[in-house]
Amino acid sequence: MSLNFFIFFAYYFIILFSIIGYGYFLLSFEKNNKNYLNFGYIGIVGLFFLIIYSYLSNIFLAHSKNHNIIVLIFGLISFLYFFIKYYKKKFFKKNFIFLILFFLVISISLFIKKNHDDFPYYHFAYTFNLTQNSLDFGIGKINHGFRTPSSIFYLNSLFYLPIVEYYLFNFSAIFILGFSNIIFLKKISNFFENFKFKKTEIDSINYLSLLCFIFVNIFFYRLSEHGTDRSAQILVFVLIIYLLESFKLKDYIKIDLFFISILFTFIISLKAFYFLYLLFIIPLFYFIFKKNNKVSLTIKLLLFKRYSLYSILLIFLVISSYFINTGCLLYPISFTCFENFAWSLSIENVNKMNDWYELWSKAGANPNYRVLNPEQYIVGFNWVSNWVNNYFFNKVSDFILGLIFIILVFWFLFRNLKKKKFKEKFNSFVLLTYSVLILILFEWFINHPALRYGGFCIISLIIFIPLALYLNSFEMSHIKFNKIAITLVIITVGIFEIRNINRVINEVNTYNYKPFSETFYTIDENYFILQKKLESLKNNNGFFSKTIF
Repeated sequence: MSLNFFIFFAYYFIILFSIIGYGYFLLSFEKNNKNYLNFGYIGIVGLFFLIIYSYLSNIFLAHSKNHNIIVLIFGLISFLYFFIKYYKKKFFKKNFIFLILFFLVISISLFIKKNHDDFPYYHFAYTFNLTQNSLDFGIGKINHGFRTPSSIFYLNSLFYLPIVEYYLFNFSAIFILGFSNIIFLKKISNFFENFKFKKTEIDSINYLSLLCFIFVNIFFYRLSEHGTDRSAQILVFVLIIYLLESFKLKDYIKIDLFFISILFTFIISLKAFYFLYLLFIIPLFYFIFKKNNKVSLTIKLLLFKRYSLYSILLIFLVISSYFINTGCLLYPISFTCFENFAWSLSIENVNKMNDWYELWSKAGANPNYRVLNPEQYIVGFNWVSNWVNNYFFNKVSDFILGLIFIILVFWFLFRNLKKKKFKEKFNSFVLLTYSVLILILFEWFINHPALRYGGFCIISLIIFIPLALYLNSFEMSHIKFNKIAITLVIITVGIFEIRNINRVINEVNTYNYKPFSETFYTIDENYFILQKKLESLKNNNGFFSKTIF
């Protein structure tokens, strides 16, 4: 094994602990928050904090190696402080050991020779630019990839570190995956909460969390394909679980609005179209209002608390990044664009790119193919028949077959159980949440019907929520459920490992990949084309202009 292999893993765990340190730090400002044992929860909070920091700091300085080392060190100091503080707490050591073991298990997904097509095209370029330069106006004119900033790029830019340099630019995805998985496990069973069987009532949230865990780790096992899309969809699963769990509470005061607000803004910061998912605020607003009967108090709880200010700040930073890059508040929505700035894109250009995105998602184009009449193709439902033939019966059908398999597994395991006397039903809050899911599904199908654009999570949740309610209509002892759940978790993790091992073997055979001696993914000159173009424009202008054009 090479030195780079050990350095790779050393940074992996250093970053992990630093993220948790920042999570504890931000959590310390929230009174009576009892999630100090839930490292999944703390990790998501830590990532959220670092995203805000990354946006703010890049206004003034580049995320150089020295800067990033200092950021990591402060996170580690915070981690050590809270580690000492909580070390003697009940179950803390067990939870911490579980955290290390779990991230060690999923680390197999980090061994990648070839990344997805968008990574060298603009994901890498955008992230690398953040490490070389502070705020630049108008970089969207260089390439359309620079018009769609994502918080994951800003987060990855903090992992530009000595020795490894830019080879950790895909690390954010595994932390989102890992922390989300730990949250799923905590929601599945009390066993994963305190590592012993404890008598508790099993409900639909347990089943839904188990379904989400299985789905995410079987369908999203390939880290190189996560990009910005799948990371967001994983967090959508977490958000819906927390929302539905909140609707079971009798007192709105007990709702974890701090974490829910973080999830909302984390998701929409990853990709522009996830702003639509703010519609899930409607059932949340309705629930809080029904419990307190005051519109003013409901608005205050959602918008004018400290946790709301964190989220509002991130939304402001995300919208600002779009505006600084393109002149649009939300690219590529043309009515949010302003043409009267030096760096602005033309409305015509924005509309053309919007049509291209729509054409691509409706199976009208790919790197090697384009329909003869693109303008006519996307009008109305002209695209449907081609989409069905070339996309539905290629990717969507395989995806649905996978969902059917999961359903059959659950039916087999729970088929002979006795029905409960009192069934859990769709209450008004769950029904409203489900209606929002249906609405988003229609929007997805009409405008961007590609699975990567939210299709995975929306279709799955539309199936999983009723299935979870149905499963909860059967009598199930907590001991039996825990045993079945643990068995399914072990099988799922096993499938995750086997599929990743098989993927690595294929990359070894196809690309002569050497994971133990040449651990890092492949980098070639194509990765730096956009950066060279950017630097050339600056040099030709004779100065490092804050406005490129």
